[in-house]
Amino acid sequence: MKVLVIGSGGREHAICTAVAKSKRVDKIYCAPGNAGIASIAECVPISAMDFDKLVAFAKEKSIDFTIVGMDDPLVGGVVDEFEKAGLKVFGPRKNAAILEGSKAFSKDLMKKYGIPTADYATFDDPKDALEYLKTAKIPIVLKASGLALGKGVLICMTREEAFEGVKTLMEDKKFGEAGDTIVIEEYMTGPEVSVLSYTDGKTIQLMSSAMDHKRAKDHDEGLNTGGMGNISPSPYYTKEVDDFCWKHIYQKTVDAMAAEGRPFKGVIFFGLMLTSDGPKVLEYNCRFGDPEAQVVLPRQKTDIIDVMEHCVDGTLDQIKVEFEENAAVCVILASDGYPVKYEKGLPITGLDDPRFDGKEYFCFHSGTKFADDGKTILTNGGRVLGITAVGRDLKDARVKAYKATEWVSFDNKYMRHDIGHAIDEA
Repeated sequence: MKVLVIGSGGREHAICTAVAKSKRVDKIYCAPGNAGIASIAECVPISAMDFDKLVAFAKEKSIDFTIVGMDDPLVGGVVDEFEKAGLKVFGPRKNAAILEGSKAFSKDLMKKYGIPTADYATFDDPKDALEYLKTAKIPIVLKASGLALGKGVLICMTREEAFEGVKTLMEDKKFGEAGDTIVIEEYMTGPEVSVLSYTDGKTIQLMSSAMDHKRAKDHDEGLNTGGMGNISPSPYYTKEVDDFCWKHIYQKTVDAMAAEGRPFKGVIFFGLMLTSDGPKVLEYNCRFGDPEAQVVLPRQKTDIIDVMEHCVDGTLDQIKVEFEENAAVCVILASDGYPVKYEKGLPITGLDDPRFDGKEYFCFHSGTKFADDGKTILTNGGRVLGITAVGRDLKDARVKAYKATEWVSFDNKYMRHDIGHAIDEA
């Protein structure tokens, strides 16, 4: 069968790598893809937001199955357009992708259906937000309601920071329209855990847990980023946590979306915080996380196409999604200065190292492109590569991942050196 993957980052590279393992797949296309994805898929120069061209391409090439990796096209309604054209596509429709597209919607949904989350208030007017903050408990969290590339969250430790945060989000429009509405949340503490799941709108099956490292610098300092590394499974995700979340979060979320007339088919990403009062939902995403996909998908045993087709067909209860009894660690190699200011267009060496075998060691491309010569690969983003290693346990995988970061080089290469610190602390 022919498969089209929509997107251009490390997540899509991980998805394409998983798809390439399927015995059912003969040909993979990726739109627009990147220099790493080009080694396993034919990259097509079509923007992930150009729905008309994507649909036309899928028809022209007789694509059997399309996988949407990115949040923007999902929230924009790309699945609806593919379905209208009679094409089989994996991902939530527009009215379900709002689960990520509007934090205000997701918070209201959780409140309505009794799904544990932080106390909050929603504001469309900066004056009202500022008035609320005059008496709110500090520290406090400000979130742009719309999509902001995982960066529209401000943790404010003082009242002055909170006032400035309202200006940043709502008046200066740092994240554009995403900040037209903001959610102001109570500040919670505890370990964060990511749990990805497949769902067909009725049944939900979990992938292995993971743990992101959002801050740019070691010791969880510096600015929030799209993710500087990941581990799977999370050492904090215990049986007690799992039991609680099944009872109060996972199935309740799927059922709540169905009850709202927004049945969700695809991947629901549960961002959880394990507070002293029990697990609470920090956020939902409507797709694979990045870099979560880079540690979870290499551990998935069950054919990804089989699982996704069952989700689309509404028959997920007829397949068991299984994962290897091992662990994976991903270390992001970024351009120094990320997420603020950084150089692009720097040559990368070592990408063809044979030790990246696609079994124990992976080099997922996040921000890369080909030079004009069509051969040299250059940096093309803040997060450049995701170096992932699979090991017998987390400590083994971490040692291997950091070893593999030495195999590739580019000027201004930057990484955190403490990815997986929770392995020693949990």
